[in-house]
Amino acid sequence: MRLLPGFEGFCIMARMLYRSIVIISLVGLLSGVARGQELTPRAYWPAPLGTRIASVGYSYTSGDTIPDRSLPLTGVNSSINTLHLGYRHTVSLWGRTTNLVVELPYSDGRTTGSRDNGTGPKSEYQGAGDIAATISVNFMGAPTMSPKEFAEMRRNPRPLLAGSLKVVAPTGKYDSERLINVGANRWAVRAELGYVAPLSPKWLLELGLGGWFFGDNDQFLGRTKKQDPIAAIQGHLIHRFDRGFWASLDMNYYKGGRSTVGSFRLDDLQRDSKVGVTIVYPLGGKHAVKLGYSLGSLNDSGEKFEVFQIGYQRIL
Repeated sequence: MRLLPGFEGFCIMARMLYRSIVIISLVGLLSGVARGQELTPRAYWPAPLGTRIASVGYSYTSGDTIPDRSLPLTGVNSSINTLHLGYRHTVSLWGRTTNLVVELPYSDGRTTGSRDNGTGPKSEYQGAGDIAATISVNFMGAPTMSPKEFAEMRRNPRPLLAGSLKVVAPTGKYDSERLINVGANRWAVRAELGYVAPLSPKWLLELGLGGWFFGDNDQFLGRTKKQDPIAAIQGHLIHRFDRGFWASLDMNYYKGGRSTVGSFRLDDLQRDSKVGVTIVYPLGGKHAVKLGYSLGSLNDSGEKFEVFQIGYQRIL
């Protein structure tokens, strides 16, 4: 039986709109979740004035995410290889220890989605990601220090209170007609307050409370994407074995980030957590190797993702 012309056109438009919502929900979840996932142990530990550290690292991320459960999209599977370059410089600001950090990632990844009736969208992407710059300032416990003063603090650690501001610029590779990109094509800012509590000369407890705030992406598949802020808390239990040799148990929890694409309010609230372990081992006086593993869960769904990390650091 042939449908009436008007009704047939309506059905075609409805199917196109439905597919658009499925795709937008998938990508909206993927693009926003990475920011809240950060685990950064010892981010507020000071260093002597003038310390400069260069780093290069590799991470492998694999796993699933679950978008809007009301849609016939059962999950996605991602495999992402990322090269990280970083530089850190310790300076003095108002007589307090201040760290300046610049980070640049380069990613090569593949993501596959699936619908209830079979395979869904696939995407491959590679290129430089968005560059990030962070400034962290100590408010209590760590004035600007010489190497001798820092050595004394290491022997007798004291409580530290600091704050940081991280800015992510839209410099990464981005194609407005692609489903998934390396770059986010928007500005993002994270403000965080950090506290370090010495439990003993060898044990430290580090806590961070902050939030991510996002600009608009006005080239998201022909629409404008807006995202609510994400609140995040992270904690690290750190054991110092020797000079430059330490390990930590890491955990975070983050909530928020619901998206609006065009006039569509997506049901993609993030309420997720991540746990991990980090080990840093020194090689001589100026070199160190960093190893990390973390496991996360997404949106109370039981879906998991894993991150493996290895890095090299050198004091310049």
